[in-house]
Amino acid sequence: MTIIFEKPKNGVAKITLNRPEVHNAFNAQMIAEFHSILIDLDRCHDTHVVVLSGAGKSFSAGADLEWMKQAAEYTYDENYVDAMKLSNMLNVLYRLKQLVITSAKGASMGGTIGLLSCSDIVVAEQNSKFSLSEVKLGLIPSTISPFVIKAIGARQAKRYFQTGELFSADKALEIGLVHEISTSEQDSEAIIENLIKGASQNAPIAMKEAKRLVLDYHAREINDGLRQDTAHGIARTRAADEAAEGLSAFFEKRKPNWKRDV
Repeated sequence: MTIIFEKPKNGVAKITLNRPEVHNAFNAQMIAEFHSILIDLDRCHDTHVVVLSGAGKSFSAGADLEWMKQAAEYTYDENYVDAMKLSNMLNVLYRLKQLVITSAKGASMGGTIGLLSCSDIVVAEQNSKFSLSEVKLGLIPSTISPFVIKAIGARQAKRYFQTGELFSADKALEIGLVHEISTSEQDSEAIIENLIKGASQNAPIAMKEAKRLVLDYHAREINDGLRQDTAHGIARTRAADEAAEGLSAFFEKRKPNWKRDV
């Protein structure tokens, strides 16, 4: 198996890229296994947080060289089908209803930047290195580009798509690719545990709906129709059982009793 999947425990599922001998480089098998796991998670009602990491020294070195060598001999149609498999997997990750926290360490290269861009929170170790390195091989980051552009913006993407330069965790933080920088793997684990602890206190349906707001509204013009949609959204939320429990708990100075299998 190229992916280690730890089934949900206390609402938290863990996914580990598991090809450490090649720095967790993607191949067709890994993409297929990852996609299947994500599809199952998206249907899982008792999972509220997904933690993604890589085994060994690196998060992922991007595309596997042997896989790329094979792809160079594919027909146009074969390459299109192959690329769509990666795109479909990334799209499920990007739209996954759970909170996705990714731990980056070592190298995060090429297509791996797509995984980071699709994550909700990225915690990177200080010594991590990043690169959109496709142009150095005569390729372009086409399949991952929609997700990366949304993560770091068009201006930064124009630079790093074209230069293929290596950049640091500090630069990744500056351009919005990562959210937190840790001093070590243990520090990353502590940061992620604190994020999970905080999320565990939140209303599960509200978290999923809050994520949906970003997915639905980020590219839309602020007009009357959008504002009316947002008003309908809060009206539905206020009338729901979860809001009633949250508000009651607040005024009664107790912890809310959230229903977790939703």
